[in-house]
Amino acid sequence: MKIRNNALAGIALAATAALGLAACGSGTSSGSTTGADGKPAGEITVYNAQHESLTKEWVDAFTAETGVKVTLRQGDDTEMSNQIVQEGAASRADVFLTENSPAMAQVENAGLFADVDQATVDQVPAAFRPSTNKWTGIAARSTVLVYDKAKLSDDKVPASMLDLAKPEWKGKWAASPSGADFQAIVSALLELKGEAATEEWLKGMKENFKAYKGNSTAMKAVNAGEVDAALIYHYYYYGDQAKTGENSKNVTPHYFKNQDPGAFVSVSGGGVLKSSKNTAAAQAFLKFITGKTGQEVLQKGTSFEYPVGSKVPANDKLVPLPELQAPTVDPAKLNSAKVTELMTKAGLL
Repeated sequence: MKIRNNALAGIALAATAALGLAACGSGTSSGSTTGADGKPAGEITVYNAQHESLTKEWVDAFTAETGVKVTLRQGDDTEMSNQIVQEGAASRADVFLTENSPAMAQVENAGLFADVDQATVDQVPAAFRPSTNKWTGIAARSTVLVYDKAKLSDDKVPASMLDLAKPEWKGKWAASPSGADFQAIVSALLELKGEAATEEWLKGMKENFKAYKGNSTAMKAVNAGEVDAALIYHYYYYGDQAKTGENSKNVTPHYFKNQDPGAFVSVSGGGVLKSSKNTAAAQAFLKFITGKTGQEVLQKGTSFEYPVGSKVPANDKLVPLPELQAPTVDPAKLNSAKVTELMTKAGLL
């Protein structure tokens, strides 16, 4: 009987060892996959709410360097963050990328992010990542007011974003309130000025503005003379200028500066999910896109978003980040749920 038990124990140990080797080799049962050289290997899935063309540039360069296969699942900020929260520990995502911070904060608040590797944290200045370090900034975009040069002179442009709620701006400006971009701007206003001031501004906005679907459409409306100005992000203007300029030839961007809520710089985020089946490759991808090569994709490419990591300067067509005089906002504190509530109450959603 003793001999039989020993034999069974040996079989069990051999089976366990075989299963362990299979798990390490496949990357489907372990939390990390590395090759024989200790470098990341295998596959990862990225839930991507950033511009698909930008992320594809990152993915192609990362795969060329590491051999890691990356599958992209595309959606917008809120769609992707809601899906990750709904999926919870069963999510197929290894990495989540966004255009704006509130969606990242939503996933963080649900407790679904792993800590970002310290080497990645060290590549990104504190101003462009959350205080919690549960995710990191990967790019940034500045709020601007694009205005019709034929209708407004420099001295007629509002000194503050808050001025757009005043009666003299009734019917003169546009925005895309249903988009995650604009809601991030309102999230910053809420964090900077509080709920009462945000409610008051949204009330004035409802009276004054014209709604368009998308930042590009709002800018086109200014260019066509339909409205005097539109509150958008900077890169829509610069992206159009780099092409034909047909949708921006009559407009120019105004930067509010002076730590105004309208000078808000929105941080695009990246994070690794706790549930990742390949944390080594997921962390390596995040380190890559915030590293010099990844950030140079922003500097030299056609996205016209700001690099935030590895001391890579912005595209020389852009106003340098330090000159934007942006207000200090902790991206971890941006509250998309409260903003949706306030904007719905104001009749904007």
